[in-house]
Amino acid sequence: MDTLDEIIHQPVRLKIMAALKALPARERIEFVRLRAIVEATEGNLGAHLATLEKSGYIEVEKDFDGKKPRTRVSLTASGRRAFERYVSHLRGILDGAA
Repeated sequence: MDTLDEIIHQPVRLKIMAALKALPARERIEFVRLRAIVEATEGNLGAHLATLEKSGYIEVEKDFDGKKPRTRVSLTASGRRAFERYVSHLRGILDGAA
C-alpha cells in the first residue's frame, strides 16, 4: 500500500473502524453505542456508515428488538483486512520517521 486508504483516513470513519476492530470477528455493536463511542451526531454517523458500507468494510443490520427498531454494525472480513493494512502503513510511516 503506497498511500493511506482515504475511506478509512477520515477521522470519524477511523474511529468507527477502530471501535469495530476492537470487537471479536462478526460481533455487532448497536448504532447508539457506536454513536457514543465516536462522539458523532446521528446524521453524521449515518453518513459515514453509508460510506463504509458502500466500500464493503462494514455491514449494517436493521431489525427490531420487540417493537423498537434497532441498527447494528459489524466489520466485514474485507474491512478487517483494510484496517490492518491501514495500521501497518501508519506504523511504517512512524518507523521511517524514527
